[in-house]
Amino acid sequence: MADKITFTRVIKLLGISAKMDLAWFLRDTKYALAIIGADIVSNLSVVSAVFLISARFGGIGGMSVDEVLFMMAYSTLITGIFVMFGSHNNIHISRIIGRGQLEHLFIQPLPINVQLATCSFSPFTGGSNFFVGVVLMIIAERRLGLQVSFGWVLSLAVYLFITMVVIVARSYLVSSLAFYAPVAMEEISYTAVEGTWLLSTFPLSGMPPFVQIPLLTVLPEGLMAWFPSLCLLGRPPLGLSVYYPALYVIILLPITSYIFKRGLSYYVRKGSNRYVPYGFRR
Repeated sequence: MADKITFTRVIKLLGISAKMDLAWFLRDTKYALAIIGADIVSNLSVVSAVFLISARFGGIGGMSVDEVLFMMAYSTLITGIFVMFGSHNNIHISRIIGRGQLEHLFIQPLPINVQLATCSFSPFTGGSNFFVGVVLMIIAERRLGLQVSFGWVLSLAVYLFITMVVIVARSYLVSSLAFYAPVAMEEISYTAVEGTWLLSTFPLSGMPPFVQIPLLTVLPEGLMAWFPSLCLLGRPPLGLSVYYPALYVIILLPITSYIFKRGLSYYVRKGSNRYVPYGFRR
């Protein structure tokens, strides 16, 4: 019953967040369109750079031009989902922790996980990259002549979900340091996630195993687009199973949960010293 109530709350809060996003778009349409346009241009510049390199050299590391385009489409879908659900630091949780703003969530009559899951949903002002990703995916699928079935679409959705879980889990894992050193670690999640984003958009095919393996384990940049794309194309690299991303998540989540809860327990006991009595942040 509690799970059903929580799920219902999540859906309602996502709807409220979407309405607020639409209200902002309608209230300040010119400014919103400028932001949307800049976001699209920024993302396409990254995608087009890699695609043009592959077009110039007839592919990258054994991946054809169309396969690289497919990977860029997957990467753009991930970027779109990230922007739609993470525009208010709920993914970059170290900012909330480091700034001493976690107490704002404590006083709300909702579980913290529900608040974090629903506070940033912005389909109208943040969904542009996702739409572009869908268009690129359709183009890449037609150029590759893939047999798209319901099962394949479901596999795509599962891989997208797993990739987002990896991104969020890694962000929360490194953000645990902000409980202990709020000033120094306020931006660590940004560094860990978006600081290596460009690396995740480049195909790792053709690189030696001593480069690929660390980017599929310690720094999972290869799981952001390269590995899932090849799995969807029917040829997972390095002889690994198509279930490897799911296995990685199964291992990563308990570690992240344990370390984050330890940090949260420390935070509850010690509090934050970021704010001086008259309201300014150190």
